[in-house]
Amino acid sequence: MSLALPKPLAVSVSVMLEGWTDDSAPGIGPMGNPLKAGVLDLQARSWAEYGPKVGAWRLLDILARLEVRSVFYVSGILAERYPDLMKAVAGAGHAVAAHGWGQNIIPSYQTAEEEARDLDRCIAAIEASAGRRPAGWLSPRCTPSTRTSALLAQSGFDWHADFFDSDLPYRHVTASGTIVAVPFTMEVNDMPLSVRYGSEPEAFTRTFERIAANWPRLGLPSGCLDITVHAHIFGRPFGAIEFMNCLEAARRYSAWACLTDHQTLAGLCQAS
Repeated sequence: MSLALPKPLAVSVSVMLEGWTDDSAPGIGPMGNPLKAGVLDLQARSWAEYGPKVGAWRLLDILARLEVRSVFYVSGILAERYPDLMKAVAGAGHAVAAHGWGQNIIPSYQTAEEEARDLDRCIAAIEASAGRRPAGWLSPRCTPSTRTSALLAQSGFDWHADFFDSDLPYRHVTASGTIVAVPFTMEVNDMPLSVRYGSEPEAFTRTFERIAANWPRLGLPSGCLDITVHAHIFGRPFGAIEFMNCLEAARRYSAWACLTDHQTLAGLCQAS
């Protein structure tokens, strides 16, 4: 099956809105040196809470000013805690996808019963706060269990983004039906570039431009590329500047690249 993209390179914009349960905190953060096991890292928790309190609102303003539609991947626990933010995201026309109940809860560690329970309450929290049921899913750490795709298909999801084995979306067959596998690319992503590798903010835009500028040299095969920011990382001023720069750069390559989102790509795959 070939996906009929409007242009050879589809550029999808993703914003991560991530939350942790009360007894947990991000395992990676700006301080670098982790605390002893069993100690709650309040610095990391506070760093992460910048996302829904400040960063997401800044990113919403940028997206509105540049007239770009994004997918917001939302932890269920965060949707429950910040209903006004969810209403603003949905009201601005962005797609809202599910990103697990909490970022410290990895599906591959769960029993079947635990995974089904957390999926149901994630759906319920997003639907209650955003006003619509999520159509797409990305697991915390992008790490599903062997059951996740089938569970999502059974629960009525249209697409699942925990895939890294293709340049294009494709139909993924499970025991509970078919779901669209949407590849999630990591090259233009603030978490590995800024936090894990310690690159300067400009590396974000530079990486995107290197790929987009050289796309014709690859023979113009169709493909998808994600521009991904986390509200608690590039929602801060140093990162938001590069987010703007990167979106503006994407517009400059409009001859062969189109700005879209995962939900639209999944729809194209279903229709083809």
